Amino acid sequence: MTMMDISMSTGRIRGLLAAFTWVAGSAAAAAAAAPAAPVVPTVAAQPAEVGVALELDGTLQAVHQSTVAAQVSGNVVQLLVKAGDSVRAGQVLARIDARDAQAGLARSDAAVAQSAAELANARANFERSRQLRAQGFISQAALDVAEAQFRAAQAGQQGAQAGRSQAALARSFTSVAAPYDGLVLATHVEAGDLAAPGRAIVTVYAPQPMRAVAYVPASQQAIARKVQRVQVRMPSGEWVSPSSSVALPGADAVTQTVEFRLEMPAAAVGAAIPGQSVRVRFAGGSAERLTVPAAAVLRRGELTGVYVARDDGFVLQAVRVGADHGEAGIEVLAGLRAGERVALDPIRAGLSGAKPAPAGVAR
Repeated sequence: MTMMDISMSTGRIRGLLAAFTWVAGSAAAAAAAAPAAPVVPTVAAQPAEVGVALELDGTLQAVHQSTVAAQVSGNVVQLLVKAGDSVRAGQVLARIDARDAQAGLARSDAAVAQSAAELANARANFERSRQLRAQGFISQAALDVAEAQFRAAQAGQQGAQAGRSQAALARSFTSVAAPYDGLVLATHVEAGDLAAPGRAIVTVYAPQPMRAVAYVPASQQAIARKVQRVQVRMPSGEWVSPSSSVALPGADAVTQTVEFRLEMPAAAVGAAIPGQSVRVRFAGGSAERLTVPAAAVLRRGELTGVYVARDDGFVLQAVRVGADHGEAGIEVLAGLRAGERVALDPIRAGLSGAKPAPAGVAR
């Protein structure tokens, strides 16, 4: 081998060593730049003393809600409100064709005038007959007939006046009015529709007061009646104690449930509207239940689960949860055993490479 060949081989070896050193340095730098696997704090699922409660879904209802219906027949000529409008007591909501009712009122006026004339004639005849009887010109029987005609004329006038009052009342029914201050919930007719007695025109409700209604299974209604405390979780998420509650005395024959009506304090209603869902809790006594912090529960659509620490990682485990006891945690009915450690941050626990923090580490 010549000196030139040895020099070329030495240069090639140095180049390979430099390339290897650069690659190794780049790999080390990349490893140093890669994010560390998240370490997630955990907590052990443990039995805790919690209040025994029966929780049910409920709905909000307006205490004053009315479906205003027509009381006379006729075409709707005007609908003066729409859903969402604010109305005052006595405000006209709709008008029904009043021509037939007006004609009836005119007939009643004529009947009143006729009865007044007949009464005046009968009174004059009775007075004359009484004078003639005093002078002995007519018999007692003739006087009795005149008196009977006078009494009949009086009754006829009273009947005519009552008929006019009835006709005037029917005429007033052509204007459908709001029964109290409130809001229009829905309209059920349009201008031109035919109204008939009993047909719904407008539904109105008063925003205050409001109540929550829950239907308790008949098999559990005795428990609900004896509880120490009742709470309602409003749409805002706040738990509120009702000002009063009453259970209807009978059960529904089809659903086998008992209706509980819970009157809500005005300050707690806020912006809630009828029909919104609420959660009703009948609480009384206490018992030991397996619980986990609310932050540990992951909800994705219909899936409810927790990340359980396994070896050096986490496993998503479906659970069935019960009542939310606030600071005491959420009750776990199935899917988890006492002592198992669950991630306090399920989002981070679901990341690749996540590891459970050592026991006793809060964060």
